Amino acid sequence: MQATRNEGASTFLLASRPINQRVIILGGALLLLLVVVMIVSAAHGAAQIPYTDVARLILRGLGFNVAVDVPTSQATIVNQVRLPRIAVGALAGAALAAAGVTLQGTFRNPLADPSIIGVSVGGSLGAVVAISLGLANSGLWVLPIFAFVGAMGAALLVYVLSLANGKSQPATLLLAGVAVNAFLGALISALLLFTNQFPELQAILSWLIGGLRGLGWAHAGAIAGPVLVTIALLFAFARDLNLMLLGEETAQGLGIDVGRTRFVLLMLAALATGSAVSIAGPIGFVGLVVPHMLRLIVGPDHRLLLPVSALGGAVFLVATDTIARTIIQPAELQVGIITNLLGAPFFLYLLYRNRRLLRSL
Repeated sequence: MQATRNEGASTFLLASRPINQRVIILGGALLLLLVVVMIVSAAHGAAQIPYTDVARLILRGLGFNVAVDVPTSQATIVNQVRLPRIAVGALAGAALAAAGVTLQGTFRNPLADPSIIGVSVGGSLGAVVAISLGLANSGLWVLPIFAFVGAMGAALLVYVLSLANGKSQPATLLLAGVAVNAFLGALISALLLFTNQFPELQAILSWLIGGLRGLGWAHAGAIAGPVLVTIALLFAFARDLNLMLLGEETAQGLGIDVGRTRFVLLMLAALATGSAVSIAGPIGFVGLVVPHMLRLIVGPDHRLLLPVSALGGAVFLVATDTIARTIIQPAELQVGIITNLLGAPFFLYLLYRNRRLLRSL
């Protein structure tokens, strides 16, 4: 754990320093990259639309008085099909990356990601129950509500199971997360066995992969509030996360109520992840890959790492969804397939890089 302590010490020394110019530039670059990726994503698909037309449509949608000479069919594709999908992808990517940063700091474990607290499998169970009971088509919000309730319920269950003498420790949280993931995964498998209708089975398997197909502005509006508010609240706890990297006793001595702070951070991470999972399904590895890549650039200070990771997560998921949507067009892959193909080798690399830490657990 020496590397973690050194990282925490360096973070503490950074805590009183102002945000440097390099990070402001990086944040601006990521924001610009997000805009570029959005335009590229909206332009490509079964129907190719010029970048300039896409940019004009976006500016017109934002209220700017811009002349737009685009066929109605192309305008409908951009405004009603691609842009809402891009908006959901950006919000979900930001939520998953911010949750990943938070959990890695909370557990002081570089291999932590949102699935570790049972949110993804809990949301999956809720969605599978809704589809199996034939409720998924009874209303636009039935499936997301079931998934969100399942995600938050799983996170609370993990936390309750990890309590010992009224306190929760990172090691017991990890073990409780493993147990809850296994148990809820078994329930999902059982439901799959008893689902004998092909349409329902196909819908379940498609949802379990994770994807953004068929999502509209209503879905984007539903998660925008929870995601943006949660990320803002997580940023408010950035200093606490920095101090927790020093160890529980040190953080406690510096005025942090570690138990209460850990609970609040876990619930906020679960809320962010649950919001994304309830709409897009359990998209893997975003919360693992993006924070690590950006930590190499901005360092471990969560005041910097949280906002740039949120932007990076938005860029990553919109870009990977564009690949998934266009790589075998006119057909398309689920974005969860692409993120898993990219994330699994990266995870193996992290396992190799952190083998000393793993031996100490």
